[in-house]
Amino acid sequence: MSAAQEPGSVSASAPAGAQPPASLDAEAAAREHGNGHGNGRTMTLALAALGVVYGDIGTSPLYAVKECFHGEHAIALSQPNILGVLSLIFWSLLIVVSLKYVMFVMRADNKGEGGIFALLALVKSSVERSDKTRHTLLITSALFGAALLYGDGIITPAISVLSAMEGMNVATNAAEPFIIPGTCVILVALFWVQKRGTERIGRVFGPLMILWFSVLATLGVMAIAGQPHILVALNPIHAVRFFVVNHWHGLIVLGSVVLCITGGEALYADMGHFGRRPIRMSWYAIVLPSLVLNYFGQGALLLARPDMAFNPFFALVPQVLLYPMVALATIATVIASQAMISGVFSLTQQAMQLGYCPRMHIINTSAETKGQIYLPGVNNAMMLACIGLVLAFKSSSGLAGAYGIAVTATMAITSVIFFFVVHTLWRWSVWKTAPLITLFLLFDITYLVSNLLKIFDGGWFTLTVAGFIMLGMVTWREGKAALGRQFQSMGLPMDLFLNSLVAGKPPVRVPGTAVFMSVSSTGTPITLLHHYKHNKVLHEQILLLSIVSAESPFVPAGQRLTVTSLGHGFFRIIATYGFMQTPNVPDILQQAKSHGLNVELMNTTFYLGRESLLTGGPSRMSSWRKSLFAFMSRNAWNATTFFGIPPGRVVELGTQVRL
Repeated sequence: MSAAQEPGSVSASAPAGAQPPASLDAEAAAREHGNGHGNGRTMTLALAALGVVYGDIGTSPLYAVKECFHGEHAIALSQPNILGVLSLIFWSLLIVVSLKYVMFVMRADNKGEGGIFALLALVKSSVERSDKTRHTLLITSALFGAALLYGDGIITPAISVLSAMEGMNVATNAAEPFIIPGTCVILVALFWVQKRGTERIGRVFGPLMILWFSVLATLGVMAIAGQPHILVALNPIHAVRFFVVNHWHGLIVLGSVVLCITGGEALYADMGHFGRRPIRMSWYAIVLPSLVLNYFGQGALLLARPDMAFNPFFALVPQVLLYPMVALATIATVIASQAMISGVFSLTQQAMQLGYCPRMHIINTSAETKGQIYLPGVNNAMMLACIGLVLAFKSSSGLAGAYGIAVTATMAITSVIFFFVVHTLWRWSVWKTAPLITLFLLFDITYLVSNLLKIFDGGWFTLTVAGFIMLGMVTWREGKAALGRQFQSMGLPMDLFLNSLVAGKPPVRVPGTAVFMSVSSTGTPITLLHHYKHNKVLHEQILLLSIVSAESPFVPAGQRLTVTSLGHGFFRIIATYGFMQTPNVPDILQQAKSHGLNVELMNTTFYLGRESLLTGGPSRMSSWRKSLFAFMSRNAWNATTFFGIPPGRVVELGTQVRL
């Protein structure tokens, strides 16, 4: 089935159902309070969140401080600069992560789910009704933010594992030849195990990350005890003085400081798995104190031993514990990478359901745990890209320039979309909203500008990846819309088709059920017209099935189907799925029985359309984009498998369409 006949990617105008925090629905409220299982359940979720949510930001101490004082754009190692950098790190964690994400953005849930697509779906309908231009800009910004997250997902495993392996250099230079090969081996193993799912591994994520954060805090406290003066960096005046003294160089170094908040977006994206309360509990009780202590410990070390600027994190570790620490750091970075890879899988699934990505092969790796999915094509592409990055950039310092742009640009886009949530949905006045969003954008845009200065140091890679992915998403969306218009012009209103059946000699009706899947929920499916034109017979029961995507993450089974009798044995079924759900046609037909339909799978034939796309049609898309869309359509995953249809009961009808 081609793009035009892809029910699962049609976006419906179903309401998101999201409300301001004061009126959360029952499901979101249950998540907010630990899914209704009391404090014990909340503590369990808080423990699990350490491994999934905080893996990325929790491994930032491996490279954040190092990049400020070691490398091509490093700042001079002096006490004022060390205090200034630590002050910037502390206030970035406080304002960007604690205030922006943990306190405010996480309140903007879409029925308990977070992430940039969830945030977009939350406000898309309301903005579209008020201002078409604003709606277009909002969609474009969100797509670019999503595309940037793919770049982030590629860079995170590479820079995290590589920075952990570089810890061996602190012990001996003899280990240097093994760093790159060892990193590649670990990355291959990491992506190879994805097909087994993360459920079993997830059981040990939390305890391992507790050990990791405990070690971070302990190492920091030991170093601070020797240089307690370092704590004066808590005063923001040192951050201000840093820019006064260093001017533009200080802005460039800010592009390295931003590495301390990488992973902040994961707090919001993974909210649906754990709930706000467990994530907040983990942040304030464990993660934030451990990170601050370790960063300040690295600063204290640099005051005493400036020669260790090439890797201050591992310089904190006693020599006898260095290799065990490298092993622990490697495990922590694998956990961080695992969380990011899983996030890319979920993001791709959402893009498919919202109509911005062609069908791909999705494997559910757990029958019990929702959201445990594996996409072989995406996984293999990410593996090759990560290994290519390691071989091309050869060090975590080289990758740092590519890392910051994805993070800061996505954070800025999140702030902009969050403004529409606050102003449009929550009905906050502009005077109440503007100061808060201005504060967020002040940090986001300043960080973004500082990273744009490093485009030629690696930032070009992130922008290139994001550009290609966004081009693909926009082309797919516009191509489907153009194809839909072509089918609409070729179609026939359903009432005219039914009248034609009774106006003349009634057609021969054969026993059984025929299911015609269609992108349109109003007209006559092209496959039905072709079938009747060539075969001159119809089944006793004919179901016109359209699958649409709601602007909410999940649609309960009891609210999923709408069944309408059209007469003469025809029924129209509209099945609505959330953008984090995968449609399944046999399940839909099973549910249809509760609506009075007699459907037996062994007596049912499924008719799907397969279109050959020609690029010389009336669509306003440029010819090269039409060719790109046709290529994507030909390589989309098989619709029969994607929708769970028994392959032995499928009939495909082909036609040529001029796009």
